[in-house]
Amino acid sequence: MREIVIISGKGGTGKTSLTGAFAHLAQNKVICDLDVDAPDLHLLLQPERRRDEEFHSGHEARIDPARCDGCGICADQCRFQAIQDGPSGYQVDPLRCEGCKVCVTFCPAHAIEFPEKFCGHWYLSDTRFGPMVHAQLFPGEENSGRLVMLLKQQANQLAKAQGLDLVLCDGAPGIGCPVISSLSGTHLAVAVTEPTPSGRHDLERVADLCEHFRVKFAVIINKYDLNPDAAAGIEAFCRARDYPVLAQLPHDPVITRAMVQGQVVTELPETEIGRELRRTWERIAALAGLTG
Repeated sequence: MREIVIISGKGGTGKTSLTGAFAHLAQNKVICDLDVDAPDLHLLLQPERRRDEEFHSGHEARIDPARCDGCGICADQCRFQAIQDGPSGYQVDPLRCEGCKVCVTFCPAHAIEFPEKFCGHWYLSDTRFGPMVHAQLFPGEENSGRLVMLLKQQANQLAKAQGLDLVLCDGAPGIGCPVISSLSGTHLAVAVTEPTPSGRHDLERVADLCEHFRVKFAVIINKYDLNPDAAAGIEAFCRARDYPVLAQLPHDPVITRAMVQGQVVTELPETEIGRELRRTWERIAALAGLTG
């Protein structure tokens, strides 16, 4: 079984649109959306959930008013100003609480509970392209890296149980914790970039990240014709580092037209961009060592 992660150094490069097309073209796979903070692959694949699980991670302080004697030590000790005295006694502001447990430790009345924090949901779903594992953190929640690892574990277990050959992942943009977690154990990272200064800059950052973790790395230059000189510069950078450039895709409004219809571009009648994406997927599969 192989694992391929489609990533990008920044948002807005077209990564998810291309991942959706590759999900359509790939055979015998589990689809996995690892962008747990702002997922959008479900907008294209329209999954039907068959399993919905709560995700708990970290802890959050809660004051039991029945046991609290109002001494105020917890508020004095909290460096995040998460505990305030109100009309009904001392209370914890969950948006400020960092889960450090100082208040729990110093409370003389043992009135502060410290349960696990409910941070979001993760799902196992069915799509028209096959099974999908995905999630949604609540706004502002942390521990996205841990949730990414959970999704990868579930996707790999599902692939093994169903005898599937591939886990195809739509990674998060950037180089933060969810991206680092998504690269763990993968066989190939394919970075989608665009011919802009920020596209080049962030491509270099994510390339350095993959090199640090010794992950095989390849590049797709999307919308190359918007700035051919910048695209040529990105190609030269890749050549100097021996990164395969799998495709230079033109800007094509047909991709937006497919999205409006709730489809991926390769589902539409034959188009040049669709044919190029089929050739691109064949190159990805070969580079990742997929057979058949």
